[in-house]
Amino acid sequence: MNESFLVYHEPVFRPPSEANSVILQVTHGCKWNQCTFCEMYTSKKYSVKPFSTITKEVRILSEIHPTAKRLFIGDGDLFSVEFPLILKVLECIKKGLPQINRISTYASTRTLSKFTSEQLQAINEAGLDLLYVGLESGDDNVLSLINKGTTAALQTEACLKAKNAGFKLSVMILSGLGGKVHTENHALNSAKLLNAIQPDLLALLVISFPFGYAHFQERTKAHFEPLSQLEMLKEMRLLLSNLNLKSTVFRSDHASNYLVFKGGLNRDKETFIQQLDDIIEHTIHVPSPHLNVRQHL
Repeated sequence: MNESFLVYHEPVFRPPSEANSVILQVTHGCKWNQCTFCEMYTSKKYSVKPFSTITKEVRILSEIHPTAKRLFIGDGDLFSVEFPLILKVLECIKKGLPQINRISTYASTRTLSKFTSEQLQAINEAGLDLLYVGLESGDDNVLSLINKGTTAALQTEACLKAKNAGFKLSVMILSGLGGKVHTENHALNSAKLLNAIQPDLLALLVISFPFGYAHFQERTKAHFEPLSQLEMLKEMRLLLSNLNLKSTVFRSDHASNYLVFKGGLNRDKETFIQQLDDIIEHTIHVPSPHLNVRQHL
């Protein structure tokens, strides 16, 4: 076995729930890589691995992890790859790692929207089960501010098309992403988007500035005033109180979060809101987060 052939271009990024998954890197970096809030792939130049390399790495992974049950396909967005190659990669995984029972990947609504419903269904039937989608916001002004390259309407359309094709969706919203100016619309329109798509899982993260607030402000090229912790909690409450999700599992347990909530939004929503009310009532005003930056890509 030539393990030296298997090279992962670091740094490694994957959802927390994929911590124990095998990682097969099909692309390096993120093809879009223009979101002002995201520093994850700024150190990588986007490229797609040759299929011959992927097949060899699947063979090596089968020897290193013969009992692994889950596999995550990296890097930033598998759907930046052409449809035929995605099918070939999934077929290669099925043959080389037959014990895998769940395959997941990051996906953007911008690239998902370029695939037909029939193509998405074929990809799902070939073995890709779960899509991690960074929606970030349901407000068009915020999406424009962060240069997301999409709109709330397009995000809704892409997510519903993916769900109808059979995929499970784990989506992410970033608290505080609109700053003080857009906080209310960010919360209300994000709730509207989530209610429309009814994701299987919802993760609420908090915007942070791993390279400092000045660096973020320079990339954003627009005035942005971060929320205080108290304002962040109030925004979270506004979002939760406007959600009407039937069976969505909710998590706010990322390293960026001030509060850890885990539960089902159809069952635990009122409990979460009551806990937030109690905390908000006893929380004093603290400085904006950029004055005490957490390093947590």
